[in-house]
Amino acid sequence: MQSLLLTIVITLFVAMLAVNLYFRAKVLRAYRILVRARVDFTPGQIFSTERVEEEIIPAYPEHAEAIRNFSNYLRRSISMTTVLMALITAFGGILMWYRGA
Repeated sequence: MQSLLLTIVITLFVAMLAVNLYFRAKVLRAYRILVRARVDFTPGQIFSTERVEEEIIPAYPEHAEAIRNFSNYLRRSISMTTVLMALITAFGGILMWYRGA
């Protein structure tokens, strides 16, 4: 049982690392396009789908796809990392409890 839990924790950690690297590359690529185009936005705008569509896209319609990509990749990255961290913490806690018992 202990080796199974350890394997799960290690697998989840590797998955989190892979997801982080994948989305980091996607986010940086989209961000680079927006910086070159001098697209201006705030964190509050980029994390809100409604504000992206209502405030940023109308100001920069030629870069709508890059703006949407950046916003979506950033939100997905954060949500996937949060879920994986919760799973790692849960299984790590179970592993610590199992070892102590």
